[in-house]
Amino acid sequence: MSDTVKADSLVTLHYRLATADGVEIVSTFAASPATLQLGSGELAPPLEACLGGLPVGGRHVFELAPEQAFGPHNPQLVQRLPRRELPADGKIELHELIEFAAPGGAKFAGMVRELDADAALIDFNHPLAGKSIRFEVEVVGIL
Repeated sequence: MSDTVKADSLVTLHYRLATADGVEIVSTFAASPATLQLGSGELAPPLEACLGGLPVGGRHVFELAPEQAFGPHNPQLVQRLPRRELPADGKIELHELIEFAAPGGAKFAGMVRELDADAALIDFNHPLAGKSIRFEVEVVGIL
């Protein structure tokens, strides 16, 4: 057992992710803690980087600017697409996250930002891109 979190640790923790103005996105503090294998993609790399060197116990709060978190919002990743080219034959809702298939079988998602009779404005940025975030964590155990 390690006494601090390392880049490849199996770690049990409570965490809360919120916007800088306090809007909670996800939290495990009122439920069971999460057990995550660092370096496996279970937690976003910017959040994993905050955990390095933390000991078991105590709460730590990290305020991350967009550049430290999910990056700036890239306007080139926002595209207007005809409804006929959208999944589900264009039967989509405003603010819905829709999945697209890429060549080679990969999948990626986009958020519907605007919608009219003929087209939709799809934002392929990470939903938290361009936002400052607050990451609160309590390491429960390191395996």
